[in-house]
Amino acid sequence: MTSTPFSLLMHLVGDDRQAELFSPTEAVESWLAAERALALAQAELGIISREDAQAIAKAAVPANIDLDRLWSSARNVGYPILGVVREIAAALPEGANGRVHYGATTQDIMDTGLALQLQRSLKFLDEDLERLGDRLAEQVLAHSDTIMAGRTHAQQAVPTTFGATLATMLSQFTRQRERIAQALPRIAGISMFGAGGTSAAYGSQSAVLRARVAELLGLEGTDVPWHVERDSLAEFGWLCVTITASCAKFARNIVDLSRTEIGEVFEPYSPHRGASSTMPQKVNPISSELIIGLSGTAGALASSLARIQEAGHERSAGEWQIEWQVIPQLASLAGSALRETLVIVDGMRVDAERMHRNMELDGGLVLAEAQMIQLADKVGREEAHDLLYAASTRARETGTVLADALRAVAAEQGMADLLPESLVQAAYYLGEAESICKTAVSIWHSRTPLQAACPPINELAPAPSGAEGVPA
Repeated sequence: MTSTPFSLLMHLVGDDRQAELFSPTEAVESWLAAERALALAQAELGIISREDAQAIAKAAVPANIDLDRLWSSARNVGYPILGVVREIAAALPEGANGRVHYGATTQDIMDTGLALQLQRSLKFLDEDLERLGDRLAEQVLAHSDTIMAGRTHAQQAVPTTFGATLATMLSQFTRQRERIAQALPRIAGISMFGAGGTSAAYGSQSAVLRARVAELLGLEGTDVPWHVERDSLAEFGWLCVTITASCAKFARNIVDLSRTEIGEVFEPYSPHRGASSTMPQKVNPISSELIIGLSGTAGALASSLARIQEAGHERSAGEWQIEWQVIPQLASLAGSALRETLVIVDGMRVDAERMHRNMELDGGLVLAEAQMIQLADKVGREEAHDLLYAASTRARETGTVLADALRAVAAEQGMADLLPESLVQAAYYLGEAESICKTAVSIWHSRTPLQAACPPINELAPAPSGAEGVPA
């Protein structure tokens, strides 16, 4: 087989489970599972004999597939299933060898196999999200009262807590789990409609047959063909893209907050983690960088998802092949991003004292809105706004703190007697920050993992023990 190009990104941070799931071995096994289920279901309905079905199910196993011969055939044919069928048939006696792939078309088997892979892929992503979210929820509660400057347009805005900023990320990951659960039935669907989507070759029991194959494989039943309706595949791809982007959003914040000038939050530390080959002092945010790279790659691949939906008539003419390249990559990118994000969340270092000191930068102007609202009851919001605007300008120009500048400006404008004896401080201007943390965590824990049973593909639709008609 032709090897794939070396990817340093995936070599450093690739998700082994997703990579294995979309490996040649698992692809072949998914096609074999589809062939086994088809034969067994046809026997139950009397379409082929039970003996032939049991023999096919026993023969449709990796041990009977010569992979070199299979891939040589696939390169010549353009698709692998003709080779798969012939490898299975070669392991069968006369009679049974003529019942393999009975009524099916190549895309029936490949799409059904792909649905098995995508089902497990979503299960893996959900499990990774669960681990990440559980740990993030702990951090949300641990820092629900860790006061820091909230930032808008990259500048200090109003006080918040680090827990509250993490809570919004937790809420985003909660929605990603909801999207997976909602999308799973649309993505993990059976495909058994024959050459042109009419199921003509399957005979009069085609609908019952298709439903039984779906049941044997643990897939969703479908009543309308999707050979060229690839919106569900595009949905899977976009799920992977947006999950990866959620991770990148978190990583981008870590990069910014770990800047020398800010120094509030850092990635886990171990000797030489993020080290430079020439600058001994460097501790680079390497996990965040990797995640941003994964997301950027996924975003670029996303442009292909609309193209796969262009497949026309009853079979694609090139659009299908785009999926073969893009869908496995997107699954691996998403899984890798989730796992690397967990690395950060699990060992994240938070400097609460630096957060406190940073709020005093720029003369404590982060409290300007708080003090404006404090004055608004007496003088109205607009006049209070103008007063704080002038005070903020004075503080910035003179290098004084906001409270002193406010008293000076108020005195000049004859408003000194309107100022309260004690100006509001950050701890008393956090609004719903604490309840936001509790609510985000509560909602997160109310979600349950995917309930879909996903046994290993090689355990699906096995032949009954003691099957007759199988060659020794």
